[in-house]
Amino acid sequence: MTADISRTNRKSTPGAIRTRHGRPVHHWRRDLVELAALFTAVAVADAVANLIGHGPDGPALLLISALALAATAGFHTWWARRHVHAPPTGDTSDTGARPSASAHPAGPSAQGGPGALWRMRTTVRDEPGSLAALCTALATHRVDILSLQTHPLADGTVDEFLLRAPDALAASELTRVIAESGGSSTWIERADAHDLVDAPTRVLSLATRTALDAAELPLALRQLLGRCTIRSLPAGTRGEPVPAEGVLEDTVLRLRAPGGGVLSVERPYLPFTPTEFARARALVELDSRLGPRIPRAHDVLTLPEGNAITVRRVDTGDLDAARAMHERCSDRTLDLRYHGPVRDADRYLNHLLSPRFGRTLAAQTASGRMVGLGHLLWDGEETEVALLVEDDWQRRGVGTELLERLVRMAVEAGCASVYAVTRSANTGMVAAMRGLGLPLDYQVEEGTLVITARLDPARTGAPSRRDDEQLRL
Repeated sequence: MTADISRTNRKSTPGAIRTRHGRPVHHWRRDLVELAALFTAVAVADAVANLIGHGPDGPALLLISALALAATAGFHTWWARRHVHAPPTGDTSDTGARPSASAHPAGPSAQGGPGALWRMRTTVRDEPGSLAALCTALATHRVDILSLQTHPLADGTVDEFLLRAPDALAASELTRVIAESGGSSTWIERADAHDLVDAPTRVLSLATRTALDAAELPLALRQLLGRCTIRSLPAGTRGEPVPAEGVLEDTVLRLRAPGGGVLSVERPYLPFTPTEFARARALVELDSRLGPRIPRAHDVLTLPEGNAITVRRVDTGDLDAARAMHERCSDRTLDLRYHGPVRDADRYLNHLLSPRFGRTLAAQTASGRMVGLGHLLWDGEETEVALLVEDDWQRRGVGTELLERLVRMAVEAGCASVYAVTRSANTGMVAAMRGLGLPLDYQVEEGTLVITARLDPARTGAPSRRDDEQLRL
């Protein structure tokens, strides 16, 4: 298309010279016209010479002609300098044109330079001009609108913006500007570069992650809906059963969980829109159709004493191997892990190994014998880590290897901290948490010790928050 436009512009330009193979193309009719003009000029010159040479006023006529030619040449020079031969300002072929400074005020946000990124949502009246008034108010304060999504409601429209504002413009000032221009129920928070991805691309990326790993569903919903609490509840625990299409109740979404029961999503600070509800329902339906699945990647590690173990993701398909490891563990080891009757330990395994509730890593010997389990469990807005290592393999580095990988997974999932529930007598778990090199908080609750580690992506070597790449071991 660019070449066609260029050819059109060249043809429409007055005085353009056609070329062929890089050389001017002359037509025979032009040559005849030039030859006729030459003969006419010779005839006129001969007539003027006869008039001057044979007339009584010949010298006077010659002087007058010379003055007339000089005056004509001077006038032509003055006219050419005053009127520059340039294309008109409306010429669309002038690709080098730039808007004037008055049309686009200078500034960081106006020129796409540094500035603060904000995600903002506000409700406006469903009337012509209401959105225009809001955008005009933002432009007055040199705020760039990088993206805009509209969510129609019964009594108005929720507009969601991604903004780049000058660093000096505070959130409270932005909220005031929106309120004065007709916005209400305004919510605003800081954004980062990941928010620059448009909504369809983000949803497709989250769907891909969910398709690869069933444990990604809670994380995908959290990234899709923002800060929210996600719980998996047994069927019949809250009022009427959830219909197949789900339920939208202001700040609560309830959907049928893929493995049965109810998936509850709560966000008390901001009501859900029908668009968000439809996207969340589509992700849950995708997860339900694909069934249980986990990545099959694995790592082969060499322990300090020289033994090789394999660390890989496991799920409910490895339930028999996990039960066999339970049978080889002592009552004391199971008691320190589950804080309850030893005979009930096997009942927890089906829940712990389900990717619906988190991720589980297993350590296996070269023969395939399971000797350790590590769990990363989604607990609402918090994340729990738990370890169980067979007695004969304790204090050989197995628990440390599992815990370090679980913490990296938590960082990749965007978790700010992880906690472990244990007892002060479980010196192995306490030592493993200390070995992470992260800030730790200790709290005693009803005879148990809760150790919370605040995560630092730089120190754990994990990718930053909201990384859309597939999570690996």
